[in-house]
Amino acid sequence: MEQKEFDLHDVVEMKKPHPCGANKWKIIRMGADIRIKCEGCGHSVMIPRREFARKMKKILVKHEG
Repeated sequence: MEQKEFDLHDVVEMKKPHPCGANKWKIIRMGADIRIKCEGCGHSVMIPRREFARKMKKILVKHEG
């Protein structure tokens, strides 16, 4: 399986949009679990890293720094 390269503060698109209608998520914490925050409504969700890698579609904005 292809390894997707994501980092802290990247903005990513998931396969399914959030119920608020937005599909932009910012990675705000990384570890064994990854916390992502919806850019539309501000709701944050913590999911296991393997599940996140499976559900992520693409990186929209790569964090510089």
